Amino acid sequence: MANSKISLVLVVILWVSAGEARRKVYKINGQDGGICKSMVVTQGYVCEEHTVTTDDGYILSLQRIPASRSGKKSDKPPVLLQHGLLMDGATWVLNSPDESLGFILADNGFDVWLANTRGTNYSRGHTSLSPSDPAYWDWSWDELVAYDLPATVKHVLDKTGQNLHYVGHSLGTLIAFAAFSQHKVMEMLRSAALLSPIAYLGQMPSPLGRAGADSFLAEDLYWLGLYEFAPRGAAVEKLLADICKKPNNNCSDLMTSFTGKNCCVNSSQTDNFLAHEPQSTATKNMIHIAQMVRGGSIEKFDYGNAEENNNHYGQPNPPTYNMSSIPDNLPLYLSYGGADLLSDVKDVKTLLNSLKGHDSDKLVVQFREDYAHADFVFGVNAKQVVYNPLMSFFKLH
Repeated sequence: MANSKISLVLVVILWVSAGEARRKVYKINGQDGGICKSMVVTQGYVCEEHTVTTDDGYILSLQRIPASRSGKKSDKPPVLLQHGLLMDGATWVLNSPDESLGFILADNGFDVWLANTRGTNYSRGHTSLSPSDPAYWDWSWDELVAYDLPATVKHVLDKTGQNLHYVGHSLGTLIAFAAFSQHKVMEMLRSAALLSPIAYLGQMPSPLGRAGADSFLAEDLYWLGLYEFAPRGAAVEKLLADICKKPNNNCSDLMTSFTGKNCCVNSSQTDNFLAHEPQSTATKNMIHIAQMVRGGSIEKFDYGNAEENNNHYGQPNPPTYNMSSIPDNLPLYLSYGGADLLSDVKDVKTLLNSLKGHDSDKLVVQFREDYAHADFVFGVNAKQVVYNPLMSFFKLH
């Protein structure tokens, strides 16, 4: 009964969202309140807006913070920060400067770059397509692995002349694991720090996440012709506000049921968060993630039948991303939490089992019993418990 109620709420939210979301297509290069102008410069930091075009035509924005708040130019290697699902690069600068990883890295001498995947507010450009075209949304995280990640990493390398460190959260870890398993981009990296690491989702206990996957909600939206998964809009905001007012449904409980009980998120930042997130992704991307939840494996997008898979892959089943193929000498820092309902402890252990042959001096694993999914990017104590050890790891590589 509980799952049925959750599924009903999700159906209503997704339907209203997709049907009535009012999108503002933001201009690139910092106009109309870009991340640099609205989030970074306001905190006293120098910020540069960059764009890069992927091989399949998507125009992505990146932001660079090349100096500390005091104005001291970076004297350490570049770091590329890759956000999670339904987020963008603002993830890393939403909290105060002494709590946000983007600012903390800049103040510690690193050359900081914020990535923004296709479809998010400042990465909605394309060489020939518009976000109103269904073809614009014909992608899943496979394309982030094949196009977005290599393009952004190469851009940072080209602009700085240095190999870089990579930090991913949630979906940002998934695309990294998949790329590493295919030996992509590693020649341009010094190391990778992966927070709330996701490679497997088969044991994910999140009630909302699993209900959405098991109910094939994203598939239903796709076949209804709703190719953009747009989780914003006035109607949705009103619906969620009404849900939050009910006696047993407050916003913190809804977040907990989806991500886990976050111990350390600054609740005073809620309005700031909602002003920027969540953001659009492709419905096809949500389908791909749901396939991972239902199937328990990490594979390319399943087109649903042997003929279509053969057309795309030359085989009846989607190819697997083999985690044991990740080179043993790639420096990795993995940090996961005991309260995380998306990057579940059991799924992380499945991942770690795939990495059991990794060079011991190249793999650091940190476990925080009290941390859930959002704590790793919004926790008020994340600097002390996660970011300081992360920077120490970077200094070794």
